Amino acid sequence: MQRIPHIPVLQEPIVEAFRDSEGYIVDATLGFGGHSQALLEANPKIKIIGIDRDREAIAFAKERLAPFQGRVEILRGTFATQLPKLLETYPIAGVLADIGVSSLQLDKRERGFSFESDLLDMRMDQEAPLSAYEVVNHYDLARLQEVLRRYGEVRGAERIARAIIAHRPIASAKELANLIARLLPKKGKIHPATTIFQAIRIEVNRELEELEGLLKALEEHRPPGAKVAIITFHSLEDRIVKETFRRWARNCICPPETFRCQCQKNHALGTIITKRPIVASSSEVAHNPRSRSAKLRLFQFKETNGTRAR
Repeated sequence: MQRIPHIPVLQEPIVEAFRDSEGYIVDATLGFGGHSQALLEANPKIKIIGIDRDREAIAFAKERLAPFQGRVEILRGTFATQLPKLLETYPIAGVLADIGVSSLQLDKRERGFSFESDLLDMRMDQEAPLSAYEVVNHYDLARLQEVLRRYGEVRGAERIARAIIAHRPIASAKELANLIARLLPKKGKIHPATTIFQAIRIEVNRELEELEGLLKALEEHRPPGAKVAIITFHSLEDRIVKETFRRWARNCICPPETFRCQCQKNHALGTIITKRPIVASSSEVAHNPRSRSAKLRLFQFKETNGTRAR
């Protein structure tokens, strides 16, 4: 029997979101298959197309989802590149994206995400050319500072970047975490290096670019009646999703300075289902502390000619 290495966050609201869906659901961040398994068990009318770039996760998910043979297809790659092809090929009824790092990736020291790791890697795709080691040891001051400032919203980004450069070469995540701990005060139970590691990880895996690519593909194809469910763990990611959904739901696209609407107010692509993001309950946070920063937003595209996406 498999040991489940990852607890999917906000599983109940995800299952509820797609309870009435029929047809193909794209799990754009398949991971270890937790959300997909729950969806397949709860709704016999759906099929899952899962996407992931982590070979280890794919191998696990294939075994986990084997009982649903005929209802699951798994693709390796990034969702920003795979999703456009799927939207062109299949009548997609829904898209799910969990924009986070799996527990196994975080906890497995040889993956180089952990504060205690003897490696400095952080690649979701272990065959990708850029790793955290290159970012930490080879980026110049301006570029490293920008990564920390933009993706970690780190105060004193220049000071931290200068300290990192002064201590090169930095061979492990443990060494980097210890350096940051000497520079920044600890706040509660949160490790002082958390935002720095987060910023480097986002840079390594191009996470914001991937999210923007997913949203762009959906906007271009506008799958009729499809629901979009996106879980984020970072304020930058959540801001991108929130602002995109708001733009999609806007009927009037006239410039703000326009005195009278001239666009006929019929430009909304669909409806925002969640006016406020869904967050984890206190019991879920107690069971899975990593769910405390998760936010789920839902959107549904318009149906075409009254026909529901199948």
